[in-house]
This record gives sequence, structure tokens and C-alpha cells, in this order.
Amino acid sequence: MKSEFGWIEIDKVRYDHDVIIHTDGSVTRRSKKKSKAFKTSYGHTPLSGQELEFLVKEHPEIVYIGTGQYGDLPLTPDADIILKQFDTIIQPTPDIIGLLEKEQKSFIALIHVTC
Repeated sequence: MKSEFGWIEIDKVRYDHDVIIHTDGSVTRRSKKKSKAFKTSYGHTPLSGQELEFLVKEHPEIVYIGTGQYGDLPLTPDADIILKQFDTIIQPTPDIIGLLEKEQKSFIALIHVTC
């Protein structure tokens, strides 16, 4: 895996949008619809609790949040509440990539590619 501002490459596929790596290894586009309502309050679209509801269904052992190349992805208070239910690591995206490559536990990674 590697990333730069605006993209991430996972298994030789380049994504130019935020992604979620699921517990089964599949990669999907992060849908920001549920968090758009908070955009004016935060300056950009934050990560909200509504957006993280799927974590309960997949129940990973660990959750990784890649906050962007410079670490600027904001989290809403309800996102913090949901993430406290899981072992969670929140760091800039380049740092998260290094951790994911070594992870042996089941995980979900939400990766922000800009900021």
C-alpha cells in the first residue's frame, strides 16, 4: 500500500477517493452522505457516528482511521462515542498504511486521502 495527497493504492489498485477496507478485505468507497450535514460546522465533511454504524455489524477487533495526508479529518462527538466501543487507532493516513501492512487481527480501516 502507498498513498499521496488525493489517492491511495491498495493491492495495485489506485483509488482517488476515501475508502473503507472491510474485515473481509474488500474495499469500498466511503460514502460521505450521512456526514454531509456537518460540513458547514467543520469546514470539510467530518467522520460522523451515523457513518460508522456499520462497525457494529462487522465487529472488527481493531478500527483504523486514516485522517488524511496531514491528519486533518475531523470527527464528530457521536463518532467518538462509537469508536470508544472498539480498539481504535487514529493517525495520519501514511502512518496507518504502515500499521495495516503488519496487522494480524481482523480490522476495518477508514482511509481519508486528502487533507
